[in-house]
Amino acid sequence: MRPPNLQRLFLTGLLTLLPIWLTWVVVKFVFVLLSDISRPLIGPLLQDLALAHPQALGWLGAAWVQTALALVATVAVILLSGAMARRVVGQTLLRWFESLIRRIPLASTIYGSARQLLDILQTKPDGTQRVVLVDFPHTEMKSIGFVTKVMREEGSGRELAAVYVPTTPNPTSGYLEIVPVEKITPTDWSVDQAMSFIISGGAVSPATIPFSVPTSKINDLNDNSRD
Repeated sequence: MRPPNLQRLFLTGLLTLLPIWLTWVVVKFVFVLLSDISRPLIGPLLQDLALAHPQALGWLGAAWVQTALALVATVAVILLSGAMARRVVGQTLLRWFESLIRRIPLASTIYGSARQLLDILQTKPDGTQRVVLVDFPHTEMKSIGFVTKVMREEGSGRELAAVYVPTTPNPTSGYLEIVPVEKITPTDWSVDQAMSFIISGGAVSPATIPFSVPTSKINDLNDNSRD
């Protein structure tokens, strides 16, 4: 038997380890992000307990223990917030908090914008699909985007869509583009399906995907140009 080609072995090993690496990057990002939220509160508390009872609770001073407990505390707070938001008391507290935030100039802008973006992604827009494909960085390549708002061009009245294009594997960063509606390719994907596609680097995807602008939309544009 011929010895295996080194280049082929390298590519096989790379393709084998890439999904593991990608999963680790995403999990590490979420793990660090969540644990860092409550670490300033959990860390000093555990450190004090470890110093007060070094023999029984000295293990609480370990860095990995503080990270794990900080993560658990953050997840617990998130779950508690979700449960409270479904009840009258939680909704009342949320409205009180939002009214307080609105009194702070910079915080009100940031919170209001983030709140509107999350609300928009949870509902289907009127007249266009939420998850679309846009030409980026050129016409022969497509990127997944989320339509956040549909506007009209001043003067011509042409419909324009504000499209948020997230990056892989971290969808919290991305680009905001204003694209003519006739240039976007609609999909039947849900937001969850699109997020899975983005975070996995395209590994989690359906068997087929629309790539070109639908013929019906092109025909409508041609009819409008004749009129």
